[in-house]
Amino acid sequence: MTVRKAWLVTGACAGVCVLFVSLLFVGTYTAAAGLAGAKGGAVTLAKGAVPARYQALVQKWGNLCPAINPALLAAQLYQESGWNPRAQSHAAAQGIAQFIPGTWATHGIDGDNDGDRDVWDPADAIPSAASYDCELAGYVRKAPGDPTDNMLAAYNAGAYAVIKYGGVPPYRETQNYVKVIRSLEKSFARPVDRVEPSRQAAGAIYFAQQKLGTPYLWGGNGTPEQDGRFDCSGLTQAAYRTVGIELPRVANDQYNAGPHPSRDELMPGDLVFFSDDLGNSRAIRHVGLYVGGGYMINAPYTGAVIRFDKIDTPDYFGATRVTEDGAAALPTALPSSAPGS
Repeated sequence: MTVRKAWLVTGACAGVCVLFVSLLFVGTYTAAAGLAGAKGGAVTLAKGAVPARYQALVQKWGNLCPAINPALLAAQLYQESGWNPRAQSHAAAQGIAQFIPGTWATHGIDGDNDGDRDVWDPADAIPSAASYDCELAGYVRKAPGDPTDNMLAAYNAGAYAVIKYGGVPPYRETQNYVKVIRSLEKSFARPVDRVEPSRQAAGAIYFAQQKLGTPYLWGGNGTPEQDGRFDCSGLTQAAYRTVGIELPRVANDQYNAGPHPSRDELMPGDLVFFSDDLGNSRAIRHVGLYVGGGYMINAPYTGAVIRFDKIDTPDYFGATRVTEDGAAALPTALPSSAPGS
């Protein structure tokens, strides 16, 4: 729900462009099916996925033990607090890692070696989250199954349950928690393989094409009361809703709805994002739907219409290949800031 800068190049004629984009889409999508992935090494973070002030901490402490990695730690922190170091839940969980006081008293560490353990200080809380994960992984190390899944299950249901059931216990809440974090993990990792093409991309593009020429509306969701008008993230949300994927409402949350292809791996249907701060996904202020050839369909700003625009501009941030699991994993409600913060 963000405003696109006015200096974006205005898209040309709708009719010719639709034909061009349709042909390009078919060719690009077909070619993508044969892409072979190249295996990579250690997990690193996707560009800007973690706010710059926390990135070094997450990258360092995310490698504390084999059961975790930086992207997994980032997924947990985002799920817990949305990177809010003053977050406090109704259950009294505190800080960026949402430790409850009893757990913090036992497992909090002095991550920055300044002589105190402060749950509100990310320099202590992020290392403590990684340390606690690794402790849990140690408790369940002999349980069958994936060690990381078992660690996450222990985080949610307790180590005893994992040991008792020989892996992730048959609790719906625990199984969902493991699935959510593993799905979110993909949205924080820099891909080491080619990102699989989206099966829903064609339907999302088809919807957006039908809206070309529609006037922009700040906060627009396309309702009859709004005369079918959209803003940028309202358009992308509606486009993916038509193919059964529910995206968050605002652009910076949509960024975490799947893995992040590089610029030269973009395919039609990818979401493309723009920001004045290229090191922080939380500062994203605009999103469009990539259609190929360096163009996107987007709702740019007040006074403009939904149109084609080029994506290669100085504020281009990156892209997301939306997946059903990735979108479903995004938190729908995050704890608010602690009183007085």
